[in-house]
Amino acid sequence: MSREDTRAKLIELIEPLVESKGFELVKLNYRPGKQGKLDLYIDREGGVTIDHCELISNAVSDLLDYHDPIAHAYTLEVSSPGLERPLTKKIHFERFEGEKAKVKTSEEIEGRKNFSGTLAGTREESIIIALEEGRDVEIPLALIARANLWYPKPDKDDLLKDK
Repeated sequence: MSREDTRAKLIELIEPLVESKGFELVKLNYRPGKQGKLDLYIDREGGVTIDHCELISNAVSDLLDYHDPIAHAYTLEVSSPGLERPLTKKIHFERFEGEKAKVKTSEEIEGRKNFSGTLAGTREESIIIALEEGRDVEIPLALIARANLWYPKPDKDDLLKDK
């Protein structure tokens, strides 16, 4: 079974459990090998605490022990998505409309693969991002390789103005 097939199987197995506990599985990373790793990023309204991560970790660990979908040793890590959280589903782009984001595509769009700007909306199969240079670009969801919220560092001059 390929890495992506295993990842898809893990999502299919784990996501319903995470949702049954009142959380969203934001992202699942799986790295096979001698030092295999399974990273789960969970969220819920009001945020995620260490106790929440422990709860999900224990439940997922029991589930994986029962189904045994990974044939080698691995480390399971459960955490919150963090401040610059990944955007992996259409609903994420809808929820964070108006926020700044960085998007990397698997294929070039208008001669580039990296975009940063403000999430300006969604369409049925795409997102709209208002670029820093002042124009909008439509990006098909199927071409998004990676996307996350983005909080640009303030300019030194902006920091000095506040003092």
